Amino acid sequence: MHTAVQRVREVLAEHGAPVSTVELPDPAPTAAAAAAQLGCAVGAVANSIVFRVDGTPLLVVTSGGHRVDTRLLAGLCGVAHRRVRRADPDYVLEVTGQRVGGVAPIGHPDPLPTLIDEHLYAYPHIWAGAGLAHTVFRTTCADLVRLTGARTARVAGD
Repeated sequence: MHTAVQRVREVLAEHGAPVSTVELPDPAPTAAAAAAQLGCAVGAVANSIVFRVDGTPLLVVTSGGHRVDTRLLAGLCGVAHRRVRRADPDYVLEVTGQRVGGVAPIGHPDPLPTLIDEHLYAYPHIWAGAGLAHTVFRTTCADLVRLTGARTARVAGD
């Protein structure tokens, strides 16, 4: 088993959450592609996106049905809009230990400050990346908040 997926499974076990990851049959480069393979709504796919806020990493887990609004993030972080930038792939790998396209909301070398899209509460179950581009795990928004220590916020426009 790949190290990133193994670490995700370890974090799930440490928190008493169901330890099951699913390997998708085909690559899922988008939330729509993942949703089609999982047979769920695109909004039930939880995308993990790393941003740099004044040089500090911020993980934002958003519903696949929404795009993160960096102006909202700036307001939530108390910084000017220009201080919020999507992280490049090398930085994402450095801070998460996982490659873009498969970033999980958990299992990083060090905990990351995390915001979770409040829109994810609309779904009884959500699917989050499990460390590789073709692996996911099923959870709930409430469990994801518990697993990450995150706060929920409006991170996307409607």
